[in-house]
Amino acid sequence: MNTFATLLCFLKSLEMAIVVIMPKQGQSVESCIITEINKNAGDEVATGDVLFTYETDKASFEETSPSDGVVLKLFFNEGDEVPVLENMMIIGEPGEDISYLIKKKEDVILTSGEDSQTPETGQEHDSTIDIKKDINTENLSLNISPRARKLADKESTDTKLISGSGPNGRIIEKDVILFLSNRPKMTPLAKRVAAEQSKQPVSGGTGLAGAYRAADLVSTEYSLSEKDYFDRKISNMRKIIARAMHASLQNSAQLTHHLGADARRILELRKQVKADNDAGILNVNITLNDMVCFAVIKALKKFPEVNTHFLDDTKRYFNKVHLGLAVDTDRGLMVPVVRYADDLSISGLSNRFKEVATACRNGNINPDILSPEAGTFTVSNLGNYGVEMFTPVINLPQSAILGVNTIIPRPKDLGNGVYAFVPHIGLSLTYDHRSLDGGEATRFLKQIAIEIENLELTY
Repeated sequence: MNTFATLLCFLKSLEMAIVVIMPKQGQSVESCIITEINKNAGDEVATGDVLFTYETDKASFEETSPSDGVVLKLFFNEGDEVPVLENMMIIGEPGEDISYLIKKKEDVILTSGEDSQTPETGQEHDSTIDIKKDINTENLSLNISPRARKLADKESTDTKLISGSGPNGRIIEKDVILFLSNRPKMTPLAKRVAAEQSKQPVSGGTGLAGAYRAADLVSTEYSLSEKDYFDRKISNMRKIIARAMHASLQNSAQLTHHLGADARRILELRKQVKADNDAGILNVNITLNDMVCFAVIKALKKFPEVNTHFLDDTKRYFNKVHLGLAVDTDRGLMVPVVRYADDLSISGLSNRFKEVATACRNGNINPDILSPEAGTFTVSNLGNYGVEMFTPVINLPQSAILGVNTIIPRPKDLGNGVYAFVPHIGLSLTYDHRSLDGGEATRFLKQIAIEIENLELTY
């Protein structure tokens, strides 16, 4: 073998397999859901090929191959929740020894962050290991953490009735706590009978204070059969929305005020915008929602108490308006934030709204601007759906949110005893009563109406 060939073989021997990790998309993202595996173990890949797609709480992404080769190892499956920076797959040459990488992976424990145990603390650990690794069949059927098992046994709970939220659907302690919080009050004997005989309470309890006795339980054979329904796992995004909505209502004192604003002015401005678009004077389609948001920004500058975050024992005041806009997508509701919205003209605001809304619907929105902490106030418009009144839920820690309703005609006194039906746009302000008093919130809502009724546009 000549010197060049020897050198080439030596360089070839130095080539190492490449580990593809789960990227970190945004500072607030801790894990991602695998939505599709495009390349499985044994598949050949070329640089730039899509290996897998994944989603964060509210955006979708694709991960491409950094080099040519073959997928030698795949650590996760579609639907798995994977911590960021965790190994996803290994790409290398066929037959390449990757045992050192496999061992390194199998030594890594993925914790749920709640039921964790270390030798130093002696506390319990809720963990999963490489899903490809051989595990005891009995343990697989008992996919529950030790702490959760202990609590379930203590409360005589049938774990088959509990949905797991841990990695790979594992039941962790908080799942048992949630199940128990929703379970009717039962006597100790009733709890034991329910767990051992798979019986459930169905009507009112006959025990003390309405507690269910063993005699009040009915066998599950009388419940609905599996043919009567089907279960479907909710998306990761729906989980995030559900948790956020529940936390918002649980952790704040929310109250909603409703008020109508004379819409004649913005309807005239809308006609003017259409005419200017047709004449080529204006190249952006400014909507009624853009105008309402522009009026909201003006009102927020006059009411700094509203442009705030309530942080329990602290209230954070913002010098600029970072406006969130609720966007309906196929994957669920998203609330992207337009930063420094008060520095934009009506045309600039309209363009930015369209940009972030399109990014949300395409699934390539920056996760950092979806965080409630990124915004100082939010607007949610259901007017296009004909909704006349609703109660929007605050994006904590923001102090308030405005719901925009449809335009309907209402009688109005025009003066001198003359009444006429005038179009009014409904406004629904939900505010955190811990942060704002009712009078302050009412005056702010009235100011929004005043800004709408006297809006001036400079493109």
